[in-house]
Amino acid sequence: MDPAPRAILRTEGLGRRAGGRALVEDVSVEVLAGEVLAVVGPSGAGKSSFLRLLDRLDEPTSGRVLLDGRDVRELPPRELRRRVGMVMQAPALFPGSVADNVRFGPAQRGERLQDGAVAELLAQVQLPGFADRPVDHLSGGEAQRVSVARALANRPEVLLLDEPTSALDGEARRALEELLARIVRERALTCVVVTHDLGQAARLAGRALVLAAGRVRRLGPAEEVLRAGAALP
Repeated sequence: MDPAPRAILRTEGLGRRAGGRALVEDVSVEVLAGEVLAVVGPSGAGKSSFLRLLDRLDEPTSGRVLLDGRDVRELPPRELRRRVGMVMQAPALFPGSVADNVRFGPAQRGERLQDGAVAELLAQVQLPGFADRPVDHLSGGEAQRVSVARALANRPEVLLLDEPTSALDGEARRALEELLARIVRERALTCVVVTHDLGQAARLAGRALVLAAGRVRRLGPAEEVLRAGAALP
C-alpha cells in the first residue's frame, strides 16, 4: 500500500490584522504534497492576504505557517524563496533580458544557470528563443510566462499563484491556464492558486477553499464546493 501523501504546507490558526481590521482570521488548512488547492471568495475576502502569509511577504499577527513541518519563520529567507515560488497577478520583471530574469533566483544562491538550462525553462513555458529578448519588448502573456519560468528556476516544492491570468484576456488567458496546468502536473508541484474565476478553480484544483471576510467558509473537493454555492459577486 502506498503511503498517504504528507501535508507539505499547513497553516494553524493563521491570522493577520492591519488598520484595525482582520484581513485573515483563524485559517487552519493542510495542503498535501502534489495537491492543487484553489482559494476563492468575493473581492476583499482575504485571498491574496492569505497567499502572502504563506511566503512571508507579510507576517502573521496570529498563528503560523508550516513548510514540511517547520515554521517558515525559522527558515532563512533565501531558503524559503527557493522552496516556495510565487507568481503574482502582474509580472514584476526586472529590467534587462529574459535570461537575466530567469537566472535571478539561482543567482541569489551563487549559482549561475547555464544557457542550456535557461533555454529548457523557456521551452517549458513555450518561449523558445526568448533568452536575449529585452523584457520591455514582451506582451503581457509573454511577460507572465517569464514570471513562471523565473519561479520554476528555483526548483520550488510549492508554487503560489495569485490571480495569474486575470491581467490577460482571451486566448492569452486560456493558453497560460493550460500551460500552468501542464507544468504543475508534469512536475507534481504542490500548488495554491488564488482565482476569482470559478471555472478556472474547477479546472486546475482538486480542492477549493472559500474565504469570506478573512475566514474559512467552506473547504472540500473543488467540484462539490463550487457547485454548493461559492458564487462570487
